[in-house]
Amino acid sequence: MSVWPVLLLLAAVILVNGWTDAPNAIATTVAAGVLSFPAAVALAAVFNLLGVVCTARLSDAVARTLWAMADFGPYALTSLSAALAATALWAVFAWRFGIPTSESHALVAGLAGAALALGAERLRLEALFWVLLGLLLSLVLGWGLGRLFRRILPLWGERFYRRSQVIGAALTAFFHGGQDGQKFLGVLALILSLRGEPFSLPPWAQWTCAALMALGTLIGGKRIIDTVGRKMVLLTPRSGFAADLGSAGTLALCTLLGFPVSTTHAKTAAILGAGADPNGKVAGSLGAAWLLTFPVCGFFAFLLVKCLLAW
Repeated sequence: MSVWPVLLLLAAVILVNGWTDAPNAIATTVAAGVLSFPAAVALAAVFNLLGVVCTARLSDAVARTLWAMADFGPYALTSLSAALAATALWAVFAWRFGIPTSESHALVAGLAGAALALGAERLRLEALFWVLLGLLLSLVLGWGLGRLFRRILPLWGERFYRRSQVIGAALTAFFHGGQDGQKFLGVLALILSLRGEPFSLPPWAQWTCAALMALGTLIGGKRIIDTVGRKMVLLTPRSGFAADLGSAGTLALCTLLGFPVSTTHAKTAAILGAGADPNGKVAGSLGAAWLLTFPVCGFFAFLLVKCLLAW
């Protein structure tokens, strides 16, 4: 199997990630009317790009975790194609219904399902445990920091917090780029290592990933912004800024520690922690979608590998 279809699939998934994940970074800013949707999307695109490039130069721990998750052996291209296809299809399905699912979660599930299709021994449990721990940590830490910042931020005027939300959105978009960009760079490093080379992230890889994510962000994800920023909880400019700080703090800390975490989970949890009067129906539908992500994407990737190998 040629490497080019896999690279094209990876490019498509990075594009979709920017399209469906980045709106979480700007949801509170748009919902509060601080920035228009086009201006917020442009802001997120710029800081997504910077986040990918800057974070990859500081630390590649998250990329290395994804790179080490499975040993696909001679079936690497087939397995990666299946995992990436499962991730992209799930993301588009979720976007269609305005559900902010996690492409990180879907990618990990796809990689795990593809590895299991080749045999349980292909899956490296230590790396998988680290990934799953990070996904759980993003929920707990996001909610906790969102709640904490809501309590400790001073009761200053609305004008101050409306301006502060622009900074909060930029920070969240930056660390979204840093987190999710590294995950995809880890997959790209796995593809590059098929030539017999060790783990490496050349500069062209970082810039290509950053550009694709920024382009996907510019396409927008307004349905997801409506769900996260307007329908799920009541947010004031102050609580919206608390949610931004909570999600950005979660992503920054986990990236430095090398935990691959979900931007969607971190931001949504921070909004629930910082907001008031959560809509139980909306929050429940998000929780159900998150619970379905792993088994559905894992099974789909498993099935695709089996079909491709039989074909």
